[in-house]
Amino acid sequence: MKSEQEIAYDYEITDKNVHARWSSTIEPVLKVPSGSVIKVATQEASASQLDMNSTLEDLGNLSFDPIHPLTGPVYVEGAEPGDVLKVTLHKIEMGNWGWTAIIPGFGFLADEFEEPWLKTFELGKDKKTAKFSENIEIPLKPFPGVMGVAPDTEDSLSTIPPRANGGNMDDPNMTEGSTVYFPVFVEGALFSIGDTHAAQGHGEVCGTAIEAPMKIIYEVEVIKGGRTISEPQYETEEYYAVTGFAETVDEAAKKATRYMVDYLVEEKGMNRNDAYALCSLAGDLKIAEVVDVPHMLVSMHMPKDIFKE
Repeated sequence: MKSEQEIAYDYEITDKNVHARWSSTIEPVLKVPSGSVIKVATQEASASQLDMNSTLEDLGNLSFDPIHPLTGPVYVEGAEPGDVLKVTLHKIEMGNWGWTAIIPGFGFLADEFEEPWLKTFELGKDKKTAKFSENIEIPLKPFPGVMGVAPDTEDSLSTIPPRANGGNMDDPNMTEGSTVYFPVFVEGALFSIGDTHAAQGHGEVCGTAIEAPMKIIYEVEVIKGGRTISEPQYETEEYYAVTGFAETVDEAAKKATRYMVDYLVEEKGMNRNDAYALCSLAGDLKIAEVVDVPHMLVSMHMPKDIFKE
């Protein structure tokens, strides 16, 4: 992957241009043509309520109101409802620090872990691991936990759950080099990005990843007249993936399976029986996140190298 210095970008947005809700009424901070490359800075998830020297007392005073400050929105010219917005993550660079916490009342096992807990980490753009303890080093794989386009509503929606517009997907596979596809619901798409994570396991079960500020260079492209999608999908060089959100893992997994069957039928020309069977033989269901109870996100990955085209 090229360094930030080698990737040319057309526009830049600072981490002062943020919002922490989803709504079609949020004014864009930038208007760009399709094909633009944008460099953005993101805040960590607490919106500067925590820092490297924060204590349990600071954690206890944490307000969820500004959680997930998202850089944007970006209005992409030509994007209309029914289109697909293609977002390519060219470069992700970590900031100098991060944190993770157990927040009482939040997390997959919230009723079992009632005491607050906080750990901070020294990071940096050249760091490869984070020191969890004297004998545990965690590999770093930075990615944005929240990405999305504006929903078709003037209501002010929480950024906490995943949604059809994207939102808090917390999928650690949507990282540098990935291309993510979003259904467009409003004119201009109004794309935003944030909640950047330095490392996270599938599930993000305690409620937090290594939350860290970052710089991201991404490209936006409007796709017209192609296949329509109901929820975000993504791909890497190795596989194509679909996502499904629901209030149970079972239903999210069923949605992801249906979406992959649809993809194989529409893009690979398969009949539905063959597509369904291939999902069983080669598709990998993965729990992306379960932390936003009762909201769950499940993905299915289909390897590209099985198709001899």
